Amino acid sequence: MKNSNASKNQTIHRVLFTASASALAVAFAVAFPRPVYADDATPPPVPANIKVQAGNEAFLVGHGVGTQNYVCLPSSTGVAFTLFTPEATLFSDGDKQIITHFSSPNPFENNTNPAVVAAGTIRVTWQHSRDTSTVWGQVKPGNSSSDSAFVAPNAIAWLLVTVVGAENGPNGGDTLTKTTFIQRLNTSGGVAPSTGCRSPTDVGNLAFVPYTADYFFYKAEGD
Repeated sequence: MKNSNASKNQTIHRVLFTASASALAVAFAVAFPRPVYADDATPPPVPANIKVQAGNEAFLVGHGVGTQNYVCLPSSTGVAFTLFTPEATLFSDGDKQIITHFSSPNPFENNTNPAVVAAGTIRVTWQHSRDTSTVWGQVKPGNSSSDSAFVAPNAIAWLLVTVVGAENGPNGGDTLTKTTFIQRLNTSGGVAPSTGCRSPTDVGNLAFVPYTADYFFYKAEGD
């Protein structure tokens, strides 16, 4: 039985790394319409627990379209859908692609998870589409909100993401490397489905759930 479980876990891990290739196609096929945005990076009001600390200012906003990708895994309550990566494209106000969003190993943190073969801790990642500068982020405890006064029904939480790694592009591109924090706001969709992960026989099931969100990038004031 142990060998069977190990084989199944290995299969799941292989699926996780290959599944994202199809995620963007799913997202654009069923993507939500995006409203018209103002031409600035002024964030809306947010819950107190996801405010960016003083001394930082928003310098860039990207309007994201993609999927939240889940896999059914064993949990303390039986089984549950677990997010393994977002897969999204961020657009400017003029509908030009500016950033891709996914998960990847952060080379600035050691990987301490023996179940994952990676050079660094797996973190949410944003990579600039032109100069390939990249940042990795972590949602720290308490930096997530589903407050109904801000977050739409059946939408994923609003987040404050703390940057834990940044790297210039191979030709010195640095558009994103000055980022200190990222807020995920104005979310729509993306919540894990209520079906497809109810029993041990469902382990390994995948769900690519379309979503949209605005991502506000912050830097130190004066940087």
